[in-house]
Amino acid sequence: MKKRVVIGLAAYTVVLLAACLYIIGTIERGTSRLDRIIQLHQVEILREHFLIQVKQVQVDLALRNTRHSGQFDTMVENFLKMKSVSAVCLDCHHNPDTHARLLDLQETTGRYQEHLSRLMTLRGSAERVAAEEDAAFQVGLELTDKVGRMVALTSARLTESTDRSLREISAFKKLLYVMLVMGPLLSLGLGGIILLGFTRPMDKLIDATRALKAGNLDHKVEGLKDEFGELAGSFNEMSASLKEQMHKMHRAEQMAIVGQLAAGFAHEVKNPMAGIKVAMSVLSGEPYIPPEDKAVLAKVMGEITRLEGLMRDFLNFAKPQKPRFEPVNLNHVLNTTLAFYLKSHSIGAGGKERHRIVKDFGEIPRVLADVSQLQQVFLNLFLNALDAMPEGGTLRVETRREGDGGPVRIAIADTGKGIPEELIDKIFEPFFTTKVKGTGLGLAISRQLIEQHNGTIEAAGRAEGGTVFTIRIPAVSTENERQA
Repeated sequence: MKKRVVIGLAAYTVVLLAACLYIIGTIERGTSRLDRIIQLHQVEILREHFLIQVKQVQVDLALRNTRHSGQFDTMVENFLKMKSVSAVCLDCHHNPDTHARLLDLQETTGRYQEHLSRLMTLRGSAERVAAEEDAAFQVGLELTDKVGRMVALTSARLTESTDRSLREISAFKKLLYVMLVMGPLLSLGLGGIILLGFTRPMDKLIDATRALKAGNLDHKVEGLKDEFGELAGSFNEMSASLKEQMHKMHRAEQMAIVGQLAAGFAHEVKNPMAGIKVAMSVLSGEPYIPPEDKAVLAKVMGEITRLEGLMRDFLNFAKPQKPRFEPVNLNHVLNTTLAFYLKSHSIGAGGKERHRIVKDFGEIPRVLADVSQLQQVFLNLFLNALDAMPEGGTLRVETRREGDGGPVRIAIADTGKGIPEELIDKIFEPFFTTKVKGTGLGLAISRQLIEQHNGTIEAAGRAEGGTVFTIRIPAVSTENERQA
């Protein structure tokens, strides 16, 4: 999010800077063009003023020696004005074509001045004076014509240039108005985008916090990116950790309850049960007891034995024995458990012929473990697997090392009916069982023992049918093995 905000502000700054540079450049060009037009208008005024002076001198020349003739000083004054204006007009232009025209105009003006000068100083016959007046008047007409045509030509060009500049100024004015209107709208849009970029993720996080407060620890924050994505990931990890801690607290409370129950049960039931078992054993040995009654007594003793096993499970779950760790090869432990328990007891409704055992043991390092506790766990899983396959099936036991330096993985899979997906997360809870005569403590005790080995145990359904239990136990390093 921070990166997008920086990029957005940078782009906005570049656009504003480009707009400012365009406005400044356009104003500078427009100002320069207007200065040029003003200068051209001033030149145009000079030309018209020059034309007026020439015409004034022509009038003075035409009225000379008549009763409407002006003073000689006035004619001299007009001649000097025309001369000064013609010099100023020549200095104002630098265009080659115009400069050539002005040089021609200056040349004609020079001849006109020469005729006028001679006329003003001539003191000869009347015919010579008349001839000089006619020559000066003709040159004056030529000069008037040239100046008039130049004024007409430059006036048309100046009008066209002025109109074009005014149109450009009008177009720029409209563009400037649009930019002035679009500037605040662009700022508002950019601010809205940045605001939404903050408020949407914040709304999701607030909703997640409220869900967590309401007790929904499975709520996940998804769909966020950048810094908010990292925050959402941390939130999800926190909720998962909180759920795990609450689950552990729940289990601890259950264990405390079971411990109290087991202690009271052992105190109140175990000793009387032992007395009853001894009495039943003595009574079954009496010769006057008929065989059918002895069979009943044997069933009673069997039930007493089952109750003793139940109490032992209670005690083991509530007060597990402290493990005695030693370097252990799990392949040997599994082999021993399979050989001495499953085969020797021929467990299963159909006998060992209906169950196929597949061992796929890889090369694995040794682990620090309590052999007796691991045998208890493996035996419990083997018995559950065989119970899940009353019609026969395959029990597969596999061991592998997960990665370089990873834990040792033990997979125990059966081809039975499997466990419903909705019950997978509950099978490790104390007193939860799907068996008719089960206590619901076997898998709970197994997980407890595995966790004492800093390991994990989990169950999952198999796509081809059945269930697979996966146990992971940290491998022991060479140094730890030496210390052990």
